[in-house]
Amino acid sequence: MERPPNLAAAIDAAAEALVNVLDSTASRHQVSVPPTQLRVLSLICARSETNVNRLAELLDVVPSSASRLCDRLEATGLLRRAADPRDRREVRLLPTAAGRQLLRELTERRQRAVQAVLDRMPARAQNDLLIGLMAFEQAAALASGEQQKDPTVRTA
Repeated sequence: MERPPNLAAAIDAAAEALVNVLDSTASRHQVSVPPTQLRVLSLICARSETNVNRLAELLDVVPSSASRLCDRLEATGLLRRAADPRDRREVRLLPTAAGRQLLRELTERRQRAVQAVLDRMPARAQNDLLIGLMAFEQAAALASGEQQKDPTVRTA
């Protein structure tokens, strides 16, 4: 396959197709939690020591905005706040069992949707896609680490 003249645009279009496959699983199954709240819940599940200030940093928003997002998740029973056992002045954000279950179900649906597309691709193309995405992930992590070292650069 020949390299397209605008590689970034071609990758952006392909990534959009992947995002559409992933997003369609939530809309088809009437997930009642908005995408931003799902992202918050996912970040909190992945980081057990998260508090509102750390969440705000991860989302690149002010703490009051992060707190309001948490309020909504808490009202739906997907998140709870708890005093940090090491410092009772700190409040940790914790997913509830319902929150973890929602993310598990959504992850399973997303993986099935991706697998359905992969099944239409030749095995070699599947392998090439995986290798390329893994290399992209590593490069993005390196770029993120470099940006975090530079206090003038903010990441989303």
